[in-house]
Amino acid sequence: MKCPFCLHTATSVIDSRESSAEAIRRRRVCDGCDRRFTTYERIEAIPLVVLKKDGTKQDFSRAKVFGGILRACEKRPVTREQIEESVNQIEASIRKEHDVEVTSKVVGNLVVDRLKELDHIAYVRFASVYKGFKNPMQFAKEVEKLKKLKVSA
Repeated sequence: MKCPFCLHTATSVIDSRESSAEAIRRRRVCDGCDRRFTTYERIEAIPLVVLKKDGTKQDFSRAKVFGGILRACEKRPVTREQIEESVNQIEASIRKEHDVEVTSKVVGNLVVDRLKELDHIAYVRFASVYKGFKNPMQFAKEVEKLKKLKVSA
């Protein structure tokens, strides 16, 4: 494993723990510069393909899902670990329910559902782009739905 700071090739694992059902989190220290960093080890799975609305196919990208959730959660009390765990849950759900191909709608709905549990503001931010809100009334309707969920929960 190369150190991301000095590119030294010798590193030592100082802690290993299960991050999720699909990943192992390892804390490492560089033998060259003594800086610490974290790596995640995952089983290499069959690549998922996302079927886009326009009919094109694209490889599933954890980084793209992570980036979308990260942007929605900007300046919100949501940790990177919570976002990483959300991405893990979304990917696990996709792999459990779908073989090799999944529609972008399914991926988007999983993200929306996860954000609704994680942070309501982040949910509305993401939903406004994902669902293509055209006016403030659509925001208001979505907020009303959230209020009803709070009352029933």
